[in-house]
Amino acid sequence: MALRGVILAGGKGTRLGELTKVTNKHLLPVGPYPMVYHPMKKLIGAGLTDILLVSGTEHMGDFVELLGSGVAHGCRLTYRVQDEAGGIAQALGLAEHFCMGSRACVLLGDNIFRDPLVPLLEKANSRPDWAWVGLKQVPDPGRYGVAELDGDRVVGIEEKPKHPKSDTAVVGIYIYPPDVFGLIKTLKPSGRGELEITDVNNYYLKQGRMGFDILDGYWTDAGTLDSLDYANELVRKEPPRF
Repeated sequence: MALRGVILAGGKGTRLGELTKVTNKHLLPVGPYPMVYHPMKKLIGAGLTDILLVSGTEHMGDFVELLGSGVAHGCRLTYRVQDEAGGIAQALGLAEHFCMGSRACVLLGDNIFRDPLVPLLEKANSRPDWAWVGLKQVPDPGRYGVAELDGDRVVGIEEKPKHPKSDTAVVGIYIYPPDVFGLIKTLKPSGRGELEITDVNNYYLKQGRMGFDILDGYWTDAGTLDSLDYANELVRKEPPRF
């Protein structure tokens, strides 16, 4: 079953203060590239050359100016506008027509990680009707969705728990089968007024259709001043493998 790439690069980036007053956080530098190059290069390096980029209304023109049709990068780019921040799952829902019966490999635009995508994709190809997530052990799991593992199975995912059951975070790397788009249409907004990706993941969990791959190398989000600084430090010390 075919696989298409989706980069979610919306959000206001308010936690980055003055840095995002006139630009989108995914256009800020991480190492020698604008942040958005990192997920794009990961997808292209894994052979996914049909890529959809989802962002908000304010800075979509900047992405188009930077990346164009994708031809200079060896890919074909499509753009979709997310009119207001409605959560990761809502942004993913905008990819339905782009995916047209294909599976989706979804990367959050502000996740910076060392490992290439190929090992996860190889695992995911063994069960194309499953959802697959990237996991990483972190020192502060309460900031993220936290996965509870039992051997080679994910048995629970909690969003930003006060008392995490493990130190294993669900990172912004997801692979979904085509039925994810029908599922998103059934979701109700959370207390934050957003469609939560954890609700999507828990659906596949309950169905026994959830696989995972644990990243070996570094991983961080780059959505705060500290984590953006940290992402730059990591990339300087050891460039990511695309």
